Amino acid sequence: MAEIHELVAIPPIPLQADLRLPVGARGLVVFAHGSGSSRFSPRNRQVARALVGAGFATLLMDLLTEVEAADRAKVFDIDLLADRLTGAIDWTADQRELATLPVGLFGASTGAAAALAAAAARPARVQAVVSRGGRPDLAGDALAAVAAPTLLIVGGRDDVVLDLNRQARRRLRAPSELAIVPGATHLFEEPGALEKVTALTIGWFERGLVPTEAAS
Repeated sequence: MAEIHELVAIPPIPLQADLRLPVGARGLVVFAHGSGSSRFSPRNRQVARALVGAGFATLLMDLLTEVEAADRAKVFDIDLLADRLTGAIDWTADQRELATLPVGLFGASTGAAAALAAAAARPARVQAVVSRGGRPDLAGDALAAVAAPTLLIVGGRDDVVLDLNRQARRRLRAPSELAIVPGATHLFEEPGALEKVTALTIGWFERGLVPTEAAS
């Protein structure tokens, strides 16, 4: 069986998503982009390619339509973004090839808040969360309801976001770690910075995503 790589539509809108499913996938990582970004985010796609290479399925989806993405109010509407992401998680449970895969969420910027809120809404389905340069503080009261182990990755030179992540971590009751990438700014554009993010992410999901058979 060859790797599946296809464009799928997530109901009910529908929202476009890029699904890659390697043979013998060990888990599924759903990406939540932020700040009006789309499934074409080059940084998230780089991380996704590495995850596929490590044996994980990936789903990079648009949380907003093109018209919605131009509306700054919707870009920061965490409830809306989380609802869209939760809908995608539910959709994966109805897909024969994906239903048995443990689910992880990877969120960037505002997408990190949406990922944490979605993890709180679907504790039985989401097993691990990674935030890259995220705004977990925007998840608000949902932080205390997150059960999935959470990794917060922040650039060492991203001072404001680093402080917000420290504050948000204190509100998390789930196991969590704060990983600081030395010398990196918010977008991890410095040489080697995104590679460090990728290695941390793969390691977190390798430990956190347990196949259904093994879990039972």
